[in-house]
Amino acid sequence: MKRNMLSIIIMALLIVNIALTAIMMFSMIGTNKKTAKLIDGISTALSLEVQDGTSAEVEASGEEVSIEDITVYKIEDQMTIGLAKGADGQTHYCLVSVSLSLNTKDADYEKLQPKLADNEDMIKDKIFQIIGSHPIEEAESDQDGLRQEILEALQEMYGSKFIYNIIFRDIMFS
Repeated sequence: MKRNMLSIIIMALLIVNIALTAIMMFSMIGTNKKTAKLIDGISTALSLEVQDGTSAEVEASGEEVSIEDITVYKIEDQMTIGLAKGADGQTHYCLVSVSLSLNTKDADYEKLQPKLADNEDMIKDKIFQIIGSHPIEEAESDQDGLRQEILEALQEMYGSKFIYNIIFRDIMFS
């Protein structure tokens, strides 16, 4: 009789253990999803996303420029840009440093490259207009779209495609 009673108690404790384990697993899944979302947000903010090696300008132009034919023009000033109001209705800012990749084999390179320093304020204005027109949610999630939009605006401004790529050296949103 004692063995049967002991077996029933052990069986009841096993069932309770299984039920509590199932409850714990379901509660942990929700927490793990929230943690993964937080880590994705942080990595996006820090621009640590892994890319497949192709960039927006290569896809748009359909051609690739050799590394020997690229020179970089750094805009030395770090820009603080006010972003458009987003879903939360608050004012957010973007802190960004930008560099331009130039194709030295382009026919307009010799003529237009010296004008970059003279027109740096106009370039910064284009960058301010484009980044500032997006809310924080859009700017954080679509940085490649921002680069492409800035690239197209600068290529249109110069009437040439000697500007090959836009590089965000540092970008941070708040």
